[in-house]
Amino acid sequence: MIFLKTDDEIELLRQSNLLVGRTLAEVAKMIQPGVTTKQLDKVAEEFIRDHGAIPTFKGFPNPYGSPFPGTLCTSVNDQVVHGIPNDIPLKDGDIVSVDCGTFMNGFCGDSAYTFCVGEVDPEIVKLLKVTKESLYKGIENAVHGKRLGDIGYSIQEYCEAHSYGVVREFVGHGIGKEMHEDPPVPNYGRRGTGTLLKKGMCIAIEPMITMGNRQIVMEEDRWTIRTRDRKCAAHFEHTVAVGVGKADILSSFEFIEQVLGDKAI
Repeated sequence: MIFLKTDDEIELLRQSNLLVGRTLAEVAKMIQPGVTTKQLDKVAEEFIRDHGAIPTFKGFPNPYGSPFPGTLCTSVNDQVVHGIPNDIPLKDGDIVSVDCGTFMNGFCGDSAYTFCVGEVDPEIVKLLKVTKESLYKGIENAVHGKRLGDIGYSIQEYCEAHSYGVVREFVGHGIGKEMHEDPPVPNYGRRGTGTLLKKGMCIAIEPMITMGNRQIVMEEDRWTIRTRDRKCAAHFEHTVAVGVGKADILSSFEFIEQVLGDKAI
């Protein structure tokens, strides 16, 4: 069932999502060679709780009965999504997707950004840029009267034109009082097909794009998703409210980009 949100509910969603953006900015301040993803996770959890919210990922169950142990999903290089924070230091040339969720005032926030660690290969930087650009291509189609397939098609067409793979098995989602609500929001599809978009629908759009083919595997931890060919993957995510003529982006990369300056993707 898809729940349309009132203007007041959308503002509560915005508050949760802006906190995610500020949390990711705190993480951005720390990202450099030698830092561990577990250190990033600790800072994020403290920041979220200090602002009166709860990290929604921590303890979240998967179908195998394993609660997620971290506040952040930290996915390095060939990890696509759901990487578990650990004590392995990040290295110069790595990329790391940081996905963060909050619960505050009864509503959820969810956003992700892929960061460069030190000096990264230009071809990998291009993957990040195209993935981020594809997110905004999808958002341009999150308007009243269009369909979900229009969002997925715009992302898929843009990324495949650059010869990248578009992950099929993991998709975006509706969001509200629950982190994952209907409808699923694929990053692929056909124009004019799928669920009709209506004002007040709130969705998380999150392209997961691979440098090689789109095949993925799950690691033994039953959480971490990697590319089968071990080539890098990128992941960017915004939570948006479907609007008339234009989507309303409820999350923000502005805080992150203020920290990164000219190093922002």
